Amino acid sequence: MNEPGRGMADRHNEGPPAVIPGGHRSGEFPELGCYGLAGHATDPYALLGEARTAEELGLGTLFLSERFNTKEAFTLAAAAGAVTTDLRICTAATNHNTRHPLVTAAGAVTLHRLTRGRYSLGLGRGFDALFDVIGLPRITSAQLRDAVDIYRRLWRGETVLGHDGPAGHYPLLQLDPAYDENIPVTLTAIGPATLRLAGQIADSVVLHTFFTDDTTARAVRTVRTAAEAAGRDPAALRIWSVLAVVDESQGELARLRKLVGRLGTYLQGYGDILVRVNGWDQQVLDDFRAHPLVTGAGGALDAVVSPETLAAVEELLPTEWLAASATGTAAHCAARIADQFRAGADGVVLHGNTPAELTPVLRVWREHRRNSGAAVPPSRFTEK
Repeated sequence: MNEPGRGMADRHNEGPPAVIPGGHRSGEFPELGCYGLAGHATDPYALLGEARTAEELGLGTLFLSERFNTKEAFTLAAAAGAVTTDLRICTAATNHNTRHPLVTAAGAVTLHRLTRGRYSLGLGRGFDALFDVIGLPRITSAQLRDAVDIYRRLWRGETVLGHDGPAGHYPLLQLDPAYDENIPVTLTAIGPATLRLAGQIADSVVLHTFFTDDTTARAVRTVRTAAEAAGRDPAALRIWSVLAVVDESQGELARLRKLVGRLGTYLQGYGDILVRVNGWDQQVLDDFRAHPLVTGAGGALDAVVSPETLAAVEELLPTEWLAASATGTAAHCAARIADQFRAGADGVVLHGNTPAELTPVLRVWREHRRNSGAAVPPSRFTEK
């Protein structure tokens, strides 16, 4: 139960100052990140070791997706923040419509202070079909814009009275009048409308796995053009490419699960937009979805089908679709990371791996970066 106090906040323990200096190092690879509990993880305790390993390896940011099972985003972010000191942590993504704005805003402040400024609140559109089933409204750009504005006003210590906007009707919203928190907002984006919105309101943008290099370059241009049109500094936004990585040391089963299975699962769920932004053939997607191997899978391809079935599913997918990834030798994977920077990204999320699984690629990337200067200068990832 909330205790009474000044405004709507608990003032019994003032805690650290409202503006918390960064002070933490960026790690050896501030331009690289990974996801915690990648895939269909069921044991959240594993995140503690993953976060520590990510920091030890020098990765800059740990991203956390959310599922309504054992992957509740704020809980995971707090756990990762508690066992690290330098690693940045970003929810990528949760949704504004699953929590009251006071809960989300307060959670972000808590994580911001817990991590001494290493946390970024990441939001996304979510999945319309899921929201329809569980009884939540579908997310619109207007709602996201409104929700982010509410959060930032609350983080500045404002009292929001009589709000009636796309994000909802709220008679009174307040956290603490003394707050003056600068919490980065990250937006995950696939389609052009969300990319433009990200350029207008976000501090960072996370793209999607299995973007072609041309699609990544186009997305970067869309974000930065929208930022400039909105009167913002387009170079100030951090744009993260998300690259599926499976080097050969992980073996054929891992390649099938993490590439064929993962891409197949995306195509099952929301393949239309992925095919559209990449300029791929819609008929190939329709044929894929109608194939007995897919209709008879009984669930997500990367979770429920056998390796033999995945090998057969691979025959349904064009080679160029699977090529929007990093596979083969660690050297080739490092070269594919460099391709993302050439496409205009500021950072690359190495997707589908535990941090430890990335060790061979990071070893080669260190040399690749040293020899070619391909990486984004670390200063782009230092605290402001």
